[in-house]
Amino acid sequence: MIKSIYLLKRLPLKTAYLIASLIIFGVVVSCGSSVNDKEKKYEFAFQDTSLDFDKRAEDLVSQMTLSEKVSQMRYDAPAIKRLGIPEYNWWNECLHGVARAGKATVFPQGIGMGSTWNPELIFEMGTAVSDEARAKHHKFIKEDQRGIYQGLTFWTPNINIFRDPRWGRGQETYGEDPYLTSRIGVNYINGLQGNDGKYLKLVATAKHFAVHSGPEKSRHEDNYQTSNKDLYETYLPAFEAAVKEAKVHSVMCAYNRFRDEACCGSNLLLKKILRDDWGFEGYVVSDCWAINDFWEPNRHGLAETPAEAGALAVERGTDLNCGSVFDPNLKEAVLKEMIDESKLDIALKRLFTARFKLGMFDPEEDVSFSKISYDVVASKEHYALSEKIARESMVLLKNDNNTLPLSKNIKSIAVIGPNANSKQALLGNYHGTPLNYETPLKAIKDKLPNATVNYALGSDIAEGWPILNAIPTEFLKNGKANGLKGEYYNNQDLKGTPVLTRNDAMIDFIWTPERPISELQKDVFSVRWTGQLVPKTSGTYRVGLKASSSGKLIVDGTELFKFSDDHEPKTFYSDLTLEKGKSYNIQIEYHNYHTDPQAHFVWAKMNEDLLTPAIEAAKKSEVVVLCLGLSPEIEGEEMPVLLEGFDKGDRSDITLPKTQIRLMKEIVALGKPTIVVLMNGSALAVNWAGDNVPAILEAWYPGEFGGKAIADVLFGDYNPAGRLPVTFYKSVTDLPDFKDYNMENRTYKYFTGDPLFPFGHGLSYTSFAYTNLNIPDEVTINNDINVDVEVRNTGVVDGDEVVQLYVSHKGKENAATRTLVGFERIHLKAGEAKKVMFIISPKSYALISENGESLLEPGSLELSVGGKQPGFKGIADTATSGVITKIISLIN
Repeated sequence: MIKSIYLLKRLPLKTAYLIASLIIFGVVVSCGSSVNDKEKKYEFAFQDTSLDFDKRAEDLVSQMTLSEKVSQMRYDAPAIKRLGIPEYNWWNECLHGVARAGKATVFPQGIGMGSTWNPELIFEMGTAVSDEARAKHHKFIKEDQRGIYQGLTFWTPNINIFRDPRWGRGQETYGEDPYLTSRIGVNYINGLQGNDGKYLKLVATAKHFAVHSGPEKSRHEDNYQTSNKDLYETYLPAFEAAVKEAKVHSVMCAYNRFRDEACCGSNLLLKKILRDDWGFEGYVVSDCWAINDFWEPNRHGLAETPAEAGALAVERGTDLNCGSVFDPNLKEAVLKEMIDESKLDIALKRLFTARFKLGMFDPEEDVSFSKISYDVVASKEHYALSEKIARESMVLLKNDNNTLPLSKNIKSIAVIGPNANSKQALLGNYHGTPLNYETPLKAIKDKLPNATVNYALGSDIAEGWPILNAIPTEFLKNGKANGLKGEYYNNQDLKGTPVLTRNDAMIDFIWTPERPISELQKDVFSVRWTGQLVPKTSGTYRVGLKASSSGKLIVDGTELFKFSDDHEPKTFYSDLTLEKGKSYNIQIEYHNYHTDPQAHFVWAKMNEDLLTPAIEAAKKSEVVVLCLGLSPEIEGEEMPVLLEGFDKGDRSDITLPKTQIRLMKEIVALGKPTIVVLMNGSALAVNWAGDNVPAILEAWYPGEFGGKAIADVLFGDYNPAGRLPVTFYKSVTDLPDFKDYNMENRTYKYFTGDPLFPFGHGLSYTSFAYTNLNIPDEVTINNDINVDVEVRNTGVVDGDEVVQLYVSHKGKENAATRTLVGFERIHLKAGEAKKVMFIISPKSYALISENGESLLEPGSLELSVGGKQPGFKGIADTATSGVITKIISLIN
């Protein structure tokens, strides 16, 4: 530069001035280019990873047109290529393991998770599930798959209160108690969302907000009312804990109305409580097609048009629509000034903040979770954890005269019942695809390799609901071969030329990467099977398809049924009268567009004598294990099932189905030692079994290793310690009306009758004693209450104990009988003792007034500490555990 100035001095003035100007301008331009080059690494500011997530989201939203904004507020958001936004599907599930996305570890159903009473264990489960979810997501992205069940936003957990055993979806919850639910829910959310300082591992979603627990068949039109006391004491605490403690990043609003407002359009729930009172900063997603209920006939009647419905939902705080109301109707709503566009911006900022927090717009190397290897999916470590949770979920309800554990030296055993070899009874609903199916029958055979195991179905699961199994190859014909002709297409519409044609011996398929057909695309394909069905005996048969996605069954040219858009494998069927030896032309069409494809051609002969073979099996055996209960095929979410005792997914009666009661009575009458194992998602009034069967084990829907956990308990390889997270009532007549959401005479807190088995009940193969209870005689209001007690294993077997702490307000009107305020699951060797300590906060021991306010008043407070609730007798008492009660004074 100095040399250049020297040379300029020797040139004419005008020329020197011009050259100098150019030099200076060039320097400035050069410097400016350097700065701009640095800035122009990002075409848009939101691509700058050094900015805060909220600023990036704000910038991104500011770049969008109105049409683009609306498109991003539906669950299946399309790409915006000009902004570099890939398509994203917000819908994913991991209720008890990653669901509907190919192979995954299947853990016990939610109600089983609750019965462990072990929040720390459920945190481990959340960590394992989120590991599998992250690994799957990044594999999908590398394969350029971005569809449903492939993202990182999971609509889990269900923390509704299981207030009534008739609710079919209660199996998804952690039980009837707000405190237990909150502890399990917070820990599962923490495991799912991770503890990274910057990024979310997943987005968890607390659902269904709020005051939602059936009936299923009227959930789209019901309008529930409660007192503020019930609202704040029962229905909200688990959600408040999820928001305030676990920082859950998403909340799903419910289908029903509450106090005349739709839950997905509620000022009270979404504005005042969730955002203003609790400070929730995440996004709200509607339950699926819930916004349609605002305006469709015979539902909520809150809007005249889809545009009005969409505007109402967004105005009140619903940010994301599982459904299609928002797009395109929100554009119309904005243009007609039903809603201001700024309201959409608020929702979109929340949605894109979540995607930024998941690292979706950042380099993978910046996001530690992206490095999780795919080999964690269905790994040995996760299998071991699933098995551990299954064991800890087992609740021994009754064990007279130490019937259990059984000896492994027995020579013969009968394993009987509709759930003895049922794969579906392991899984519950909202499940993944396991590679293992450890049924009780299989596990008992493995446990007793030298014994004779006599198996019989014994009964249908319910009258008119037989167990359907895949049709064996000898009943299927394709020309001279057994089986059906399969034509496979690399599209979902059976168009063009098949990429593969072959003979399939049976139609019993689960397609995962481990069970591939190399000619097919991974998620989009279709199959047509043709041939003949030739029965070997005449009679009435139930013939069906258990499948996901969509399909149809045609017999002799008549379409018997078709189904579409099914997100979880379900069974569709028709009853046919078939003649022995006659050939029936079969055409099955299957169209897959999900990541969890499966198709099964199934049947069962109706009205078969299943009882006689069961009696013969029992007669030949030293001991009988009866595997009874329910099935997720008849209890669950909004089902078309209408059977005696069942009502569209819910139950109208809470007893065992009559077919199973008949089987149980006939077997017990033989005088053989008999154990009942229950596999179900909700409380059962097994009164006759309670009076007549010496041992009853509650196993729930225990996951892919559930049968092994059952066998471990039956034969003493594991000492059970699960506790009931719900009350087992004796009759449906003990319950209020199903639609009555007031808590009077509901759950252990307010039920005034005699339960069959109470909340918190569960036996052990050892016994526990409680001594040295240390609680102050007086406590000043607004101070913590410190409690400690010594617990000793007084038996000869090592085991777990669930120490439960309850408080009761003596003499207070409308107070609960007692309230769980603390618990801890501990392990004690035979003869070992431990001190267990609790701190009860003022919020925990406060009364909730009729106005929903916390009240701390002078009076008497009864505290009970033990492995059960106090005051029960007979089989309702946990005879293997103790309890100590003390009354203290609350003073000013």
